[in-house]
Amino acid sequence: MARVIDSMHLGLDRVIGACERNGALIDPGPSSSIDTVLAGLEGGRPEAVFLTHIHLDHAGATGTLVERFPDLRVYVHEVGAPHLIDPERLLRSARRLYGDEMDRLWGEVRPVPEENVTVLGGGEAIDGLGVIYTPGHAFHHVVYLDEDSGDAFVGDVGGVLIPPTAEVWIPTPPPDIDVELWRASIVALEEREPQRLLLTHFGAVEDPARHLDAARTELAHLAEAARTSERAGFLEALESRIDAQPAAAAERIRTAMPPEQVWLGLERWRDRLA
Repeated sequence: MARVIDSMHLGLDRVIGACERNGALIDPGPSSSIDTVLAGLEGGRPEAVFLTHIHLDHAGATGTLVERFPDLRVYVHEVGAPHLIDPERLLRSARRLYGDEMDRLWGEVRPVPEENVTVLGGGEAIDGLGVIYTPGHAFHHVVYLDEDSGDAFVGDVGGVLIPPTAEVWIPTPPPDIDVELWRASIVALEEREPQRLLLTHFGAVEDPARHLDAARTELAHLAEAARTSERAGFLEALESRIDAQPAAAAERIRTAMPPEQVWLGLERWRDRLA
């Protein structure tokens, strides 16, 4: 059965997990924590890397892994592939968000040689994994569905859930947030009737129908709040909701889903619609 390896990001459990299936890693996480992930992997090396998308908390270690294991095959959506091969534009965008915190948060981000990259468009089947194109969080986002077990490796399309709490949160960082596409992606995933969701943030969800319904509700709530509020009011309300969680969970929610980024992504989406 597939499992989530806790990367212990920034020394915190239940923030970023890398999924392991048949020796392959799905979203290995940042290079700052890749040694922890590899220590939890049988044999200490992955058979392949499957990326749901190229944001650094999910894919930042990919180039480091290929540098260590030069024959490693990497699967990524066609829109994200060029930025994996040449990450400079991705890094410029990330530096605008994280500034001097880049190295501490993510570590080194190395390019991935083009010859190691297999480009996906959605609809493929690879080693028993069906590829579902799921934009909304990012234009290059995909979900991998294990056709035998029903496990769905959902990246960020399924949101954030920090166990043992029950609240589902939606991370909406800039620049690609599209609420309507995200809603359609949730529907596309529901139609495939997964048996279990594997969340990067964080862990296994045994009731996918309830979880995806909660994710859709939270996405609609945030979208409406972004349409009707300005920054200060939006952030005050979101921070208050996070503060209502147990302190340990609140810290992890903010680390996995910084509230300021939630606002910035939705503000950009709102302004595109204006």
